[in-house]
Amino acid sequence: MPRRRAIFCCVEAYRVWAEIDLDALARNLERVRQRAGPGVAVMLVVKADAYGHGAVAVAHSALRAGVEALGVGTSAEALELRKAGIRAPILVLGTVLDEEAPACLRHGVQIALHSSDRRRMLQQLARRLGLVARVHLKIDTGLGRLGASPTRALALLEEIERSDHLELAGIMTHLASPLGALDPATRLQIKRFQGVLESARQRRLVRGWIHAASTASVFTDLRPLYDAVRVGLGAYGALPTALPGASDLEPVMSFASQVVFLKDVAPGTPIGYGGTWRAARPTRIATLSVGYADGVAWRLGNQGHVLIRGQRAPIVGMVSMDYTTIDVGDVPGVCVGDRVTFFGRDGAQRIAVEEVARRAGTIPYELTCAVGRRVERIYVGSETPVRGSPSDVLTPVPPPGREVERVRRALSALAAAAPRSGGP
Repeated sequence: MPRRRAIFCCVEAYRVWAEIDLDALARNLERVRQRAGPGVAVMLVVKADAYGHGAVAVAHSALRAGVEALGVGTSAEALELRKAGIRAPILVLGTVLDEEAPACLRHGVQIALHSSDRRRMLQQLARRLGLVARVHLKIDTGLGRLGASPTRALALLEEIERSDHLELAGIMTHLASPLGALDPATRLQIKRFQGVLESARQRRLVRGWIHAASTASVFTDLRPLYDAVRVGLGAYGALPTALPGASDLEPVMSFASQVVFLKDVAPGTPIGYGGTWRAARPTRIATLSVGYADGVAWRLGNQGHVLIRGQRAPIVGMVSMDYTTIDVGDVPGVCVGDRVTFFGRDGAQRIAVEEVARRAGTIPYELTCAVGRRVERIYVGSETPVRGSPSDVLTPVPPPGREVERVRRALSALAAAAPRSGGP
C-alpha cells in the first residue's frame, strides 16, 4: 500500500466535546406537553447533570421553554441549581440525608418523604429553622426501593397534616417498567396508587401535585396522568425501548472527538491492548483523542461504529482510557483534525444513542450519563450559547471554528511545506 504523506485539516477547538441542541430540547418538551394534554404540568428530571447534558444550562433553557418544576437525585444537585440562580420548584426525588436537610430547607428545596421517622426529623428541623418544609409523600407501589407502603401511606398523610412546619406539596409514586402502560405491572401499580388516593380524598388529606408518570408512561398514553408528569430521557431525545412516538423526538446530544494521528498498517498488524484486532488487509488506522474516561463504552471495542466524513467506520481494537482507534481504510480523504461522531448526526448520516447502547449491551441512560468531566459541553440553539459550568452559565461560546482560525492557518502552512513521502 503506498505510503501517504501527513495531511493536516482544520481542527476543532476541543479534543472531545458534546454538542447540546437546546432548540431540540425545547421541541421535545413541547411534544411531551402535547401528549400529556392540557392542565398537566411538566417536571424535567435533571439528575446526574441532566443525564450528562449539563444540568445548569439545560435547566435554564427548559424553564424558558415553560417547564414548571425540576427533579433531581441528590441535595447537592438541587443546591447547584439554586447557586446558578434557578428559583423554580426543585424536588429531590430520592432521599436526603439528615445532615443535608438543613441546606435544602433553607434554599426552598422540596423533599420526598418516605417514613414517619423522616417526617419527625423534618418537622423538628423546620421548626428550629423557623420555616415550613414542602414535602412530597412517596408511596412504594411496586418498585421496591424507596417510599411508604400503601398500607402505611394514609397514616403518614395524617401525620403530615398535623405537622405545623410541614406542607404537603405532592403525592407520588415511581413506576418500575420501561414499557409504561404497555406493561400490566404498570397498571397494577396505578391501581394501588389510586386506592391510596381515593381513601386520602375521603379524609381530605390530598394536597399539591399528584404525579406518577415517566417518559414511557406519557408515550404509551397512561391514564390518568394526574397533575404532573416527570420526564427524563425522553426530553433528551431518546427512549429506553422502542415505544410509540419515539420517532417524534430529536436527539439533544451529539458526542464527538477528532482524529489526532493516522498510520498505514500492513496485513496482520495488531491494534490496541491485547492485540484483539489484526488488520486483514493493508488499511489506515485513525487514533481518536477520546476513551472510556470520557464516556466511550469500553464494550464498544471491536463492536461499535463512528461517523467520519459522513460515512461509518468501525471501532477496532480495545477502547482505552484516553484513546480509541478506528479503521478508515474505506473512507477517502481522512486527515488529522477530522470530526468523529460516536452518536449524533454527521451530514445525512446519524448514529442514535439507542443503537450504541445495543452494541455496548447497556441502556441509553448509561451512555449519556457517562460523558465525563473532560468533555466540553457546547450549547447551540436560538438562545445565546452557554458553557456548562455554573460559574459561567451565561458566557457566550464562539463556534469552535472561529476560535481556532489562527491554528487552522498555521496547520495549512505546515501542510504546504511538508515534503511528500516516497518509497513503497
